[in-house]
Amino acid sequence: MIGLLFYPDKVIQALIKELPNPKWHAKLNMVYIRNTKENLDLIFEKFKGVAWINTSYFFKNKPLHNNNNNNDASLFKRRVYPTDYKKCPDSYIQKLILKKYALNTINSYVSAFEAFINHYKSKELNTLNEIDIRAYIQLLIKQGRSNSAINICINSIKFYYEIVLDMPNRFYEIERPRKQEKLPEILSKKEVLAIINNTNNLKHRCIVSLLYSAGLRRSELLNLKLTDVNSERMLIHVKQSKGNKDRYTLLSKKVLLELREYFKLYKPQIYLFEGKKGIAYSAASVVKIVKRAAKKGGIYKKVTPHMLRHSFATHILESGTDIRYIQELLGHSSTKTTEIYTRVATNNLQTIKNPLD
Repeated sequence: MIGLLFYPDKVIQALIKELPNPKWHAKLNMVYIRNTKENLDLIFEKFKGVAWINTSYFFKNKPLHNNNNNNDASLFKRRVYPTDYKKCPDSYIQKLILKKYALNTINSYVSAFEAFINHYKSKELNTLNEIDIRAYIQLLIKQGRSNSAINICINSIKFYYEIVLDMPNRFYEIERPRKQEKLPEILSKKEVLAIINNTNNLKHRCIVSLLYSAGLRRSELLNLKLTDVNSERMLIHVKQSKGNKDRYTLLSKKVLLELREYFKLYKPQIYLFEGKKGIAYSAASVVKIVKRAAKKGGIYKKVTPHMLRHSFATHILESGTDIRYIQELLGHSSTKTTEIYTRVATNNLQTIKNPLD
């Protein structure tokens, strides 16, 4: 049997009930289920992003990896607060977890909501009304906060009233700032090749090449497993990405050859790119790789991993790829999101003769 020991937590208790035929062992004082590979895999899948699983008693000969910082939303409950600090209600965090929000989103919502309730320290949370909300949003605007930060704040407040408290959304319809029409920063093909050619080693080269050639988000790259690379169909299976969606994207023939060499040299076990002791590679490391390679390549503008994704979309649009295919490759829900690349593509602009020339 697999025994499950945990500190009292309603979210964990609810998830355990979803496991196949869980039972209570009165003598050992723990829940248990049958010890099968399927059940063990299910435990890791079920609690991913919710709790850190300590398997040191179950796998006696395996090293213990503490990866709490990457995927444990329960860290919010263990933070140290100042004496007069009003913390986010547990029900708020539990709802975010049960709805399977990404850890970055949970962090943003909790931080924004706590800033809101701590602005009104003298008021009880249940006494705050729409006037208070509007006044707080106006304050953020006066402080010069970005539209993105203000929208996250509004979303975090609406989440509490509409999702946690299940109140009607019509009462809390708050005016949002007008969306800024910012165009994505694009690298030229020459600049992309300069970044790839100035990476420090084969692993770094594969990371940068995949970000660009497959149009991957940083989080998607880090979550790729060895089994997600399909060399027969020349596709990469991106699983449970933004919006909990799966999709397929392109696998470059050139990158595949480099990945095979990389596999022989680095021997990853589970994730395609692993850090020390077999855990998933860190997001910060990917940022450093891209920035360092860009600087070595003589590119002095601020380069981010996401710029490689933007560049992938723009370059294949310029080569004549239908925007609906690009939408599928990027995992966008609507072509409206993808259409922004038509405003930075240069293939049509280059056909226009400049009047000075």
